[in-house]
Amino acid sequence: MIWVGKLGAASIAGVGVSGMVIMVMNSLIMGLYTGLRAMVARFVGAGDTDSANHVAQQAFVIGIALSLVMAVIGILFAEPILLLFGIEADVVSEGAAYMRIQLAGSITMSLAIVSQLIMQASGDTVTPMKISIFFRIFHVVLCPILVFGWWIFPSMGVSGAAWANVISQSTGGVLGIWILFTGRTRLRLTLRNFSLDKNIIWRLMKIGIPASITGIQRFLPYLVLVLFIAPFGTNAVGAHSLMQRIDMFLRMPAGALGNAAGVLAGQNLGAGKPDRAEKGGWIAVALVTGFIAIVCVAVWFYADYIIRIFNSEPELVEIAGDFMRIQIVGYMVFGLTIVLSLCVEGVGDTIATMTVTLLTMWLVQVPLAYYLPEYTGLGVYGVQWAIVIALVLRAAIFAVYFRMGWWKRKKI
Repeated sequence: MIWVGKLGAASIAGVGVSGMVIMVMNSLIMGLYTGLRAMVARFVGAGDTDSANHVAQQAFVIGIALSLVMAVIGILFAEPILLLFGIEADVVSEGAAYMRIQLAGSITMSLAIVSQLIMQASGDTVTPMKISIFFRIFHVVLCPILVFGWWIFPSMGVSGAAWANVISQSTGGVLGIWILFTGRTRLRLTLRNFSLDKNIIWRLMKIGIPASITGIQRFLPYLVLVLFIAPFGTNAVGAHSLMQRIDMFLRMPAGALGNAAGVLAGQNLGAGKPDRAEKGGWIAVALVTGFIAIVCVAVWFYADYIIRIFNSEPELVEIAGDFMRIQIVGYMVFGLTIVLSLCVEGVGDTIATMTVTLLTMWLVQVPLAYYLPEYTGLGVYGVQWAIVIALVLRAAIFAVYFRMGWWKRKKI
């Protein structure tokens, strides 16, 4: 996004909006992989590595099938999808180019994610980290080369940014699969006795579909907000797009600790230790909240400087900087919203997080995003306040639900 930002506000907005569409679609696959993580963690905790291997085989089948569907959608419908949001023609053009390549290459994302999730669910988080560091450094180097046409390569603009991501993720996917099948991690995969298992696929989907809906709802309402932001101009859409990328970056520590807490909770439940499962969740919340508190101090004083890393257009910097300062309230509850929801999902209890996310997004965030800019004089900043209010409410609900402990009795 830093390199794309040098191409102008239209490129930021196009890549940002199309990126949100891609994240909505990717959430479908990621949700189904929640079932993979939960089942592998339980089987590993119970010492049944053969069943863990069998579940992983079925997950690869689901991932490849869904990736092919996403590729067809990207190739045929990228531009019509973006036209739905009322954005300017140059924004649609930039975004469609980015979306087609990303979705056409979604199978690479699927292979990279499946291989790393299997390792994480088995209790090995170090190897996936090394893989990610390797292929993301490759990504960082390759991206500006393809965007600006350095050395022998042509200048490809936003298409270059998309190709850089697809190529680097392909590298990570191939490396992850090689490590799994050569036994260089805690769980060695094989294709021995492979056959489609409708029962396992159904169990994966039964856990994963609610998680997919939850994941989609984490991003789809932010995409819908583009409809309310578009009338304020391309700079406002660009600012909203930048906010989503910065939010994703700050969500990563919470997501990492939430996934870790979920894996540990699944393994502890599999080993008959529910109290340890809960304790891990609260420790992860405390760690995330402490980290975010430090980040929020930096955001309050340096928000405008952070935005200028991406783009220096004064109007975009002003809007995005104010968005970040408003979002400080939301950042402070990331520990409760993200960590606890992922911890609960990690043990297979996906209905609760789906329900809470649906209700707070569609009955609170979206209506407020429509009402606040129009009727309170807040203008485009009303949209950001709507996001924050929904986040705080969601955090309170997750905290109460986690403390009640019903998720400890979840059978998968």
